[in-house]
Amino acid sequence: MSELREDRFLDGRITLRQPARGYRAGADPVFLAASVDATPGERVLELGCGVGTALFCLGHRVPGLDLTGVERQADLADLARDNGRALGQKAEIITADLAALPGNLTAQSFDHVMFNPPFFDRSSGSASPDAQREGGRGGSEMLSFWIDAALRRTRPGGVVTMIHRIEALPEALASLDGRAGDIAVLPLAPRRARPAKLFLLRAKKAAKGPFRLLAPLVLHEGDAHVGDGDGYTAEAQAILRHGASLVIDFKL
Repeated sequence: MSELREDRFLDGRITLRQPARGYRAGADPVFLAASVDATPGERVLELGCGVGTALFCLGHRVPGLDLTGVERQADLADLARDNGRALGQKAEIITADLAALPGNLTAQSFDHVMFNPPFFDRSSGSASPDAQREGGRGGSEMLSFWIDAALRRTRPGGVVTMIHRIEALPEALASLDGRAGDIAVLPLAPRRARPAKLFLLRAKKAAKGPFRLLAPLVLHEGDAHVGDGDGYTAEAQAILRHGASLVIDFKL
């Protein structure tokens, strides 16, 4: 295990230990957790949970959930377990690869499945010399593989939620075609004058309904970064600082 550091989320309401070097969770899993419309008593699974950022941010906002996380890197899975205990949140963390999930998990279905898959296409570019960072950047798994794994673990009528690069949206929609409906996509734009770089997507398994592309959520004030500070918009601050939900309503 590399040197560790503590990072605070939700304005200090959530403190997590994660590796000081390599990939570290930032705002993306917080936005992911905010967009999961779970209610107490429901079962939630996160694929690729890392140190538990999205899982525990969601558990903080919605107490009483039945939380499960899957993480293939054993050191990160151990940190997720430790973080959950330190936060007083009960979650089952399973160390496993998505391609070889244990039978006790594949026998289950969940009301919500969320994931924040590796963003990088490992068929191009250079590998990082840091093994933990490289694991977080992705491997041979394609986005369609993650979506298939998520849908398999979602009950009929349950919800799949993901965050990814905007370039991956066509692949995500193609992978969902015929298997999920009521699909809503929320682009995340860094500034009002900039194109979206990320998207949040929610879809109901085995459901019918129209596709909706929602107005983007703008993350930063102004057209360019000026001075110190993050300059988040009020909407983004409500989510990142105060733990507000990010409503992606299925209804027109």
